[in-house]
Amino acid sequence: MSESKVAALLLVDDHALFRDGLRELITHWGEFRVVGEATNGWEAVELCGRLQPDIVLMDVQMPVMDGVEAARRIRVESPATVVVMLTMSVEERDLFEALKQGARGYVLKNTSAQQLRERLHEVARGEVPLSGAIAARILDELNRQRSADAASSPEPVETLTEREVQILRLVAEGLSNEEIGARLFLSDQTIKKQLSGVLQKLHLANRV
Repeated sequence: MSESKVAALLLVDDHALFRDGLRELITHWGEFRVVGEATNGWEAVELCGRLQPDIVLMDVQMPVMDGVEAARRIRVESPATVVVMLTMSVEERDLFEALKQGARGYVLKNTSAQQLRERLHEVARGEVPLSGAIAARILDELNRQRSADAASSPEPVETLTEREVQILRLVAEGLSNEEIGARLFLSDQTIKKQLSGVLQKLHLANRV
């Protein structure tokens, strides 16, 4: 998805008032446009097949079909569409299951309008948008798994440099590569290179 084109959005939430407010907000952003709305996951899957939106902003907990199952089906039936969960749920079960089933981001509804806009730009750049609190939970889970692996493995764990830890903490706060670079006075390319080193050391395939 190119950030220069107008990205087509599908809004999925069972609360009409929330969809109305979100649609009204997005109409003021020229780089995004709402092409459809759905009240549950079943409608979302059907509309994705017909409309082929670039991005789906979808709640987790909905009637008929929840957002996790809908994300799984959209990943299979409309692979070019990126699903981002926009929800109030901070349950780890919802978080990890949604990412496992194909969601490319997890953003909380209490985020500000500007932060949501920035998260959508991250999607357009192929990045993975995560609210700061959610990224912190993922980092905590990663640390627990790493500690368990280190305790059971005779191989030494490769440590991160002070700079890599600094960048990782900013990722956990939900900052994009561009925002991290601005905070640390480094270029986007430098941040990407540093993050690549972090992923290699932690034996991870991607940013999520």
